[in-house]
Amino acid sequence: MLQSGGLMRNWLKRRWKAYFVAFLCVQLFVYFKGCASSFLLYPSTDKRNPMGATSRPVETESGMLEVYTFRSKGCGGEEPKAYILSFCGNGSRAEDMTWWTAERWRHRPVEVWCLNYPGYGKSEGNAKLERIPSSALATYDALKAVAGDRPIWIDSDSLGTATSIYVAAKRPVVAMILKNPPPLRRLVFQRHGWWNLWLLAIPVSLQIPAELNAPTMAPYVSIPACFLLSDNDEVVPPKYHDMVINAYAGPRLVIDLPYATHNSPVDAESEKKVQVWIDQQWSRVFPATQPVH
Repeated sequence: MLQSGGLMRNWLKRRWKAYFVAFLCVQLFVYFKGCASSFLLYPSTDKRNPMGATSRPVETESGMLEVYTFRSKGCGGEEPKAYILSFCGNGSRAEDMTWWTAERWRHRPVEVWCLNYPGYGKSEGNAKLERIPSSALATYDALKAVAGDRPIWIDSDSLGTATSIYVAAKRPVVAMILKNPPPLRRLVFQRHGWWNLWLLAIPVSLQIPAELNAPTMAPYVSIPACFLLSDNDEVVPPKYHDMVINAYAGPRLVIDLPYATHNSPVDAESEKKVQVWIDQQWSRVFPATQPVH
């Protein structure tokens, strides 16, 4: 009986070592293979209806980026007084978002610019997380060259909010609207670690660039932000929203979206609150301008 117990301990010891070695091998393979982009990005290149938005190229050292632009009704044939920079979620496209964003800003004389990340639409290059921050800054810089002294706002969703917070930490922005912000590293590690025994979650979370990890960048941003949070978000649950909001250094308004899931549109009552906030920020930049709705 004692001999059998010793054999069992030796067997478990050998098995434990084998599992540990296998764990390390998987970690190293996934890390050096660079799989985070494959897990987190859903690029598409199919033709879509831009709803009247205009495509314009932004040249970078890494290739051409596709940006869609659209002027709000408030411009009325005149030049915009301000610009809105928009970044999509990981499964969306600029063709889907540009016109809709212009509708949100409706009577205000603005022009919306929305980026297709590398690998999305006609933007050149592979869809890689590490390419998003530099592409976002290049888009901002191209917009700033057009805008001159006119103010720039940001209005983004999901993954685009992480991109937005990074841009706002590096470039002058007036204020931001951010819907369902993800703390990517914590989200991957905590929410998705259990089903793969952290074999994938650890290396994938480590591969996420610090620039796209919103809690890392949020303490460096002090401009006003309006956070729109879906109460029933199945992709980025509310407790993960809070990780970004608690790290954010600037003044913030939090608007809960009752019964909404991650991709639900903003309900009418919540959108009224957004419009009041936009009016406040617009009046701060243009003091002589009265609310427009």
